[in-house]
Amino acid sequence: MSDQNARPTDERTQRRARRQALINEGVNPYPINSTVTAHAAELEEKYASLEDGGSTDDVVSVAGRIRALRRQGKVAFVVVEDVSGQIQLFCRKGVLDDASWNLVSQLDLGDIVDATGAVIRTRRGQLSVSPTTLTMLSKSLRPLPEKFHGLTDREIRYRQRYLDLIMNPDVRETFRKRSQIISTIRRYMESQGYLEVETPMMHQILGGANAKPFVTHFNALDCDFYLRIATELPLKRLIVGGMERVFEIGRQFRNEGMDLTHNPEFTSMEAYCAYSNLQGMKELTQSLFQTIARECCGCEPGHEVITYQGQTVDMSGTWRSVSLSDVASEVVGEHIDMDTPVEHLRELCQANGIEWQEGWGAGKLLFELYDELGEKTIVDPTFVCDYPEEVSPLSKRKDEDPRLTDRFELVICGNEYANAFSELNDPVDQAGRFAEQVAAKDFDDEAMGYDYDYVRALEYGMPPAGGIGYGIDRMIMLFCDQASIRDVLLFPQMKPEHITKADIASQLPDSTDNAAASVDAIVADAEAGASAEASPETKRLESGLTRDQAFDLLKKYNEDPFHIQHGETLEGLMRYYAEKYDPENVDFWGQVGLLHDLDWEKFQDPVQHTVKAGELIREAGGSEELVHAIQTHNSDNNPDLPAPESKMECVLYACDELSGLIQAAILMRPSKSVMDFEVKSLKKKFKDKRFAAGCSRDVIRHGAELNDMELDELFASVIEAMKAIAPDRDEWLASHPE
Repeated sequence: MSDQNARPTDERTQRRARRQALINEGVNPYPINSTVTAHAAELEEKYASLEDGGSTDDVVSVAGRIRALRRQGKVAFVVVEDVSGQIQLFCRKGVLDDASWNLVSQLDLGDIVDATGAVIRTRRGQLSVSPTTLTMLSKSLRPLPEKFHGLTDREIRYRQRYLDLIMNPDVRETFRKRSQIISTIRRYMESQGYLEVETPMMHQILGGANAKPFVTHFNALDCDFYLRIATELPLKRLIVGGMERVFEIGRQFRNEGMDLTHNPEFTSMEAYCAYSNLQGMKELTQSLFQTIARECCGCEPGHEVITYQGQTVDMSGTWRSVSLSDVASEVVGEHIDMDTPVEHLRELCQANGIEWQEGWGAGKLLFELYDELGEKTIVDPTFVCDYPEEVSPLSKRKDEDPRLTDRFELVICGNEYANAFSELNDPVDQAGRFAEQVAAKDFDDEAMGYDYDYVRALEYGMPPAGGIGYGIDRMIMLFCDQASIRDVLLFPQMKPEHITKADIASQLPDSTDNAAASVDAIVADAEAGASAEASPETKRLESGLTRDQAFDLLKKYNEDPFHIQHGETLEGLMRYYAEKYDPENVDFWGQVGLLHDLDWEKFQDPVQHTVKAGELIREAGGSEELVHAIQTHNSDNNPDLPAPESKMECVLYACDELSGLIQAAILMRPSKSVMDFEVKSLKKKFKDKRFAAGCSRDVIRHGAELNDMELDELFASVIEAMKAIAPDRDEWLASHPE
């Protein structure tokens, strides 16, 4: 994507010219020194009683970015914004020195200036500084977005967070509040006797959670290390060593997808307390959240009530604790628990549109009923306890019922905010569970390794302990009333930006004091890469085939009804997205989808897949454009094939693999229909690597990146598209009126 924020190009040229004019006049537009003795907000407070037209002898120096500028003959009104707010500079010829008055004519919106002068209030009641000197601190070469329209484009807001912060005061407030919340958490933990510690970011053995890691190479040791996915095991080593209460706030790294509540790099807090248990973790958590509500959200003691996404959340009092089976019982309308016959639990799943598998026991079926139906009904803070061992294989079992684990999750507004355990401290049991995790690596690339040293630590004896992990970013979302994790991360992970040679050339000076690289050398050095060409204009695409000819070709080389159906599904999806992105070429997009796997049934060669298809399409009279588009979706397996670049090619890449996973998941459902399929169900299937193992999760993630979408967005979009083209759509809608 070329930089669209520099509008228009000639305005940047004019600003660069004004910059050069200042330099030519001997004015440094980027000086070293500046003076600030007051901020806008404190001036407003101090001089609130100054009458209209009044003046003072109080001289102050203020600085900030110009947000409004109006010149009227021998007077100019300049509004500057600092960290606390805005203040007007009432600039007058004769009051300003000559150099400063000359500078007024060269100002642009976005410039950063400082001014020194007396505090006054204009006759119209505007508190102002009447400067005697005005200094340019930083000449802005790019125009800010129009004030009326503001900055609402999410792509620009997240990628250019600096611009988002300039234009949106509420965004600045969110991140100020984030800092306040983290500071409050730290002070609270210290007040409870917890010691903050720092543990390594790089781990030689993967452990502490089930997640796919980032891998880096440690040159000095000549071996691979993992960026940490959790801090659990190092912190529990400290409990062994006698540090009875420890916590760590820090970054974790998980090489997984991005969605509304997940970012590959995120902040968590884990805390461990010797001689404590789940009750201790509940008390810690309840008091922590209530403290944040009071100190950061302005709640009164005993009335800690906030609003999240339109829902009122009451955090006051003692929070509800409830077993997972009781929540499931509430939503199905009858009492169910671990003693409920498996056959009846299956019937309840089927009656509520929840797929189940033959190998699932009562614990897994109970969890599915809770997870699909119950969790989303919880609004006020609730400790959901007694998770079945079947879905918590690494947790300590309850003494009174080993089918259940001593664990809780904190749920608010249907989202999970904390996960707590009575920590496993039996070294023999722990060693066995590590061994089971290693065995699971054959089908689970998120399984942990065997941590010999951690077991060795447990063999010296670890006291009984309570442990808990908090998703700090999710907590910030809750207390700042933000729906997306990207809105509480200053720099969320983004797809690399496409930067052109022209973009780079527009930034470079005409000459430099020392030897400088050429534009071509800079492009070659850029991590994201660049291209001299902009995206081609939309043009009419010709496939060389009619739809009937394309379908006959598909049937000629495919006899399996599944392969023909898959081709028709992709045809429908591609036509759906063409209507949105390229309405001039709906038929062409459709044929790309219909024929994308033309050669697979007959030849089934992963490397040569689509190469043979190209030959068959050409023989039938198909165009090179059609062949090229189809071949891009197999470039991962054959580097000689073109990679996806156009929107059509990126959509094909994403839809092919993801639609296969969705179709496999649908077949597991009682309804066998996409019409009642939800993103949450798809996310669970996506997470389970054993389900539809032939559908590459990495390809699906890359498809989201190619389309510059979060995983949740892609999931929701393709499900919506599949519902729109579903054969049973009309029948379903008729039998399920709103």
